[in-house]
Amino acid sequence: MNPMPVSVVDADQLRSADRSLVQVAVGVLIRADGSFLLTSRPMGKAYAGFWEFPGGKLEADETIEEALRRELQEEIGLTIQDCTLWKTERIDYPHALVQLNFCKVTQWTGELQMLESQTFAWQQLPVTVTPVLPGAVPVLQWFAQERKFEGETHTI
Repeated sequence: MNPMPVSVVDADQLRSADRSLVQVAVGVLIRADGSFLLTSRPMGKAYAGFWEFPGGKLEADETIEEALRRELQEEIGLTIQDCTLWKTERIDYPHALVQLNFCKVTQWTGELQMLESQTFAWQQLPVTVTPVLPGAVPVLQWFAQERKFEGETHTI
């Protein structure tokens, strides 16, 4: 079995000493009109101000779905109704080696709240917010591929 490829970000920068793989649950919230939610990374975190899909690290003995439910409640105040693991990507950032477990979410309850002083934007392709976190770029490419198969042409 081939190991999962790793995308290296900012390869010229020093890497953190701890290179153990961190599992991250990521929510790709999609509305009925096809728009998707991006949030900005809060100040004080690596890549602050970059746009990403919301989510966070799995805690000990947590499943991807459990972590995503907890993280979205803590970060943006939403309770997800469904969660489907979509795709997985490994990214080597200078501060962490992460496995991003992207989950499509199409049903949720609650009012969108930015509980970590971040900002949000509902987007379509091509996205109008910048800069986009490197780990989020593959999702935009996957969306473009899906739409291409549906007969539409979009740039990311």
